[in-house]
Amino acid sequence: MLRGVASKAVSAVPLAFAQRRFHGDGSDCRSHSVADLLNKNKEWADSITSSQPNFFKELAKQQTPEFLWIGCSDSRVPANQIVGLAPGEVFVHRNIANVVVPSDLNCLSVMQFAIEHLKVKHVIVCGHYNCGGVRAALTDTRLGLADNWTRHVRDIYRRHTRRIEKCGSVDNQVDLLCELNVIQQLHNVAETTIVRNAWAAGSELQLHGLIFGLADGILKPLLQMDKDSETYATETAARKIIQRAHERAAQASEDTK
Repeated sequence: MLRGVASKAVSAVPLAFAQRRFHGDGSDCRSHSVADLLNKNKEWADSITSSQPNFFKELAKQQTPEFLWIGCSDSRVPANQIVGLAPGEVFVHRNIANVVVPSDLNCLSVMQFAIEHLKVKHVIVCGHYNCGGVRAALTDTRLGLADNWTRHVRDIYRRHTRRIEKCGSVDNQVDLLCELNVIQQLHNVAETTIVRNAWAAGSELQLHGLIFGLADGILKPLLQMDKDSETYATETAARKIIQRAHERAAQASEDTK
């Protein structure tokens, strides 16, 4: 599994975040200007240099991350913060609904650089529950240009429609599709020539599918793969995830009787 993920955090979660105040609907009471951001940046940099004077000097020399993080662009899922790691420890690529497709040269370029040049040891595909992109795909909500992107998630929904609908509420269906999306995107990562070539060359590269709970801040592992994993590992993981979702739905139905 992922060793040492929270070992060397440097102001990963500012105290100011814990002290944020929210409206009744959950939105932040405060708004910020760019000047506020610059001031906060100065405070953040000063707090680090006061405790680790050489931190930025060392950071400027090179980056040696062990993790490539492919996650959702959602502002509530900042990679470094939720795993408690400092700048320089996670190489990050984000897009709507954490999608990995062979036509996305941006994502593939990031993967190649991370795996072949930075020599990362782990590739993480991280989704999150109640993902807006996934919800749009499931409910066929039109977003404009982004519809061309979320169609990749909608393809997953079409493949599992009847199984997903058995989960009951739309919220439950969305969360199951969020999990299935992580599994599919991890499969897509494993099928790239970048990863295949790395494994063929003897790399011990590991792939991890994780999902983040917005309601509790916890990452849940869904699947781990390496060069020795069975070719049908993602299919097996998807079946287990669907089965667990159906069991939860059945239990919830019993509890309401």
